[in-house]
Amino acid sequence: MSTTTAETITGGERWDESSAISDVFNDGQAHLGYWYGPDDGTPMVSAAHRLTRKVADVLGVRAGERLLDVGCGPGGPSIQMAEETGARVTGITISGFEAEAGTRKAAERGLADRVDFEHGDYSELGHHADGSFDAVMAMESLQYSPDLARTLSGLERVLRPGGALTMTDYTLAPGVGQAERDVLAANLGLPLLQPVEAWLDVLREAGLEVEEWTQCGPRVFGMGPKYVEAAEQTRDKLAAAFGEEAVTGLKQAMGDFFSPGADQIAYSIVTARKPRR
Repeated sequence: MSTTTAETITGGERWDESSAISDVFNDGQAHLGYWYGPDDGTPMVSAAHRLTRKVADVLGVRAGERLLDVGCGPGGPSIQMAEETGARVTGITISGFEAEAGTRKAAERGLADRVDFEHGDYSELGHHADGSFDAVMAMESLQYSPDLARTLSGLERVLRPGGALTMTDYTLAPGVGQAERDVLAANLGLPLLQPVEAWLDVLREAGLEVEEWTQCGPRVFGMGPKYVEAAEQTRDKLAAAFGEEAVTGLKQAMGDFFSPGADQIAYSIVTARKPRR
């Protein structure tokens, strides 16, 4: 695990606490899952792996290529990408817990030579040279950038010409007005809740060419009951680590978070490419 300057690592305490629970709850996959419908009985961890695999498919990362995982969580997607694609992966997170968890898991899986984790700010990538990475993925992380234009400019810089960036994030469902958006964003703690078209615009403004996007809210955000059910199924494991009160709180928090449903909150996967020039 490497560390950037201390001045750039702020705000990680929030993720230190929440990711410790999600690491046990969802095997290091700090993002949502993908189900084919309400009758799909796929376990939550496998559904989360499925979403990471969809990112791998549209990103097109190949064996030996260098992948940057932006806001990597406790390391699950980085490790999965390395194992399933053969890529060399660098994850970056402002959470010390997440960086340490990812480093430990990579070592346990025999991947320490191909996966590393940085405790740092993904908006501060000056220690990486221009064109350092063949691909970038950002799973539910750009939502929390305090300066999205600056962050994307930095990601564009470290991406090689012809390299691709794939992001997944919560987006505003069509037809939801500004007043509703403000209430939803505040209640759900989503600072950049916006229509997918706004994400396409900011990616283009950063100099990237948008190639493909998919809106899959009903299969991701719309599956709220499955997350609550998974918390109950893992109650004993979670309670042993964090106490019964934490399990009850997790179930309540997830019930509240997913209550708007896919009619109001969509979920988008967007791929853009740095021009070859």
